[in-house]
Amino acid sequence: MESPRIPIKAIVSLLCSYMLLSHITTLSPALALEDCEFPAIFNFGDSNSDTGGLAASLSPPPPPYGETYFHMPVGRFSDGRLIIDFFAKSLGHPFLSAYLDSLGTNFSYGANFATANSTIRLPNVVQPAAGGFSPFYLNIQYMQFMQLKFRSQLIRHRGGIFASLMPKEEYFSKALYTFDIGQNDLSEGFFGNLTVQEVSASVPNIISGFSANIKKIYDLGARSFWIHNTGPIGCLSYILANFPAQKDEAGCAKSYNEVAQHFNHKLKEATVQLRKDLPLAAITYVDVYSVKYSLFKEPKKYGFELPLVACCGYGGKYNYNSGFGCGETATVNGSQIFVGSCKNPSVRVDWDGIHYTEAAAKFISDKISTGAFSDPPLALKQACHKSLA
Repeated sequence: MESPRIPIKAIVSLLCSYMLLSHITTLSPALALEDCEFPAIFNFGDSNSDTGGLAASLSPPPPPYGETYFHMPVGRFSDGRLIIDFFAKSLGHPFLSAYLDSLGTNFSYGANFATANSTIRLPNVVQPAAGGFSPFYLNIQYMQFMQLKFRSQLIRHRGGIFASLMPKEEYFSKALYTFDIGQNDLSEGFFGNLTVQEVSASVPNIISGFSANIKKIYDLGARSFWIHNTGPIGCLSYILANFPAQKDEAGCAKSYNEVAQHFNHKLKEATVQLRKDLPLAAITYVDVYSVKYSLFKEPKKYGFELPLVACCGYGGKYNYNSGFGCGETATVNGSQIFVGSCKNPSVRVDWDGIHYTEAAAKFISDKISTGAFSDPPLALKQACHKSLA
């Protein structure tokens, strides 16, 4: 019996796919593809990328936040710039304005919907209630983006002094959409007295909520997605100081990092499925966990010291006390003590027990921007690889 013939178009298609795959995987990220031109960035996330959302809407961080670069608090939960700030700079854009900030904002190069304490799912307790999380969880951030997309074009068409502060219509399909969220969903479980096993069991539901929002943002025209996994939460002072746990070789809380790794495994599975569900999207999964963990495992190699100890904090082995936050005044034995920063934040990893220093953020940004920790292995400037292919 004669073998069935394979149509020539199918052969050519398979050959092209193979050549493209080989081209991407065998060359260095810098050589594999041309750079994209992202005219704007739209960011979604939590305090790891909040450039002023929570500060404008609820509670601004006090001094010494911002001391290293801005020399004053500017709504960032760090001593200086964040990873998203370095990304914007690398793409030739100014810092992203927070969507919730009504003063001096400029959205012509994109917008930042991230707010500190944000979660993927609706949190059980919201700020300003004690122990609450941001009311601006991911679904709200999506709705804010939807508002910006449609209302910004009405403003542009109307003209006037605000028209130039809005993104052009074509920017929405050409922009880079960045995501860094999920850490607070895990924290909410831990601080809500759930066991490690219970928090781990909640991960599929959390990831489901994330995927649903990616699809909705895609339906509004987004095409290039840059998705960060969550970092080693068990290495941060606010976990180490509050939850006794077996330590790993870096001194981090092993079981808490395992939950983060489980989250990341499910997130990566979700991105694989999203590529199937959203055929026109270019989705890059970024392993931020590995880069961040290297700072705790081999700090001296990268010029850092005391990685498990907060720079801005007070008390205990990890210089962290949830009752005396960075920038607050503590009463100790009848004396007033201002909770300030360490002498040299540039050699520290942990800023305030929860967030990273500017120096650590720059290190992380430099590493992941190259594409060495992304899937597919593409640099930040090549994250629209699908359209280029």
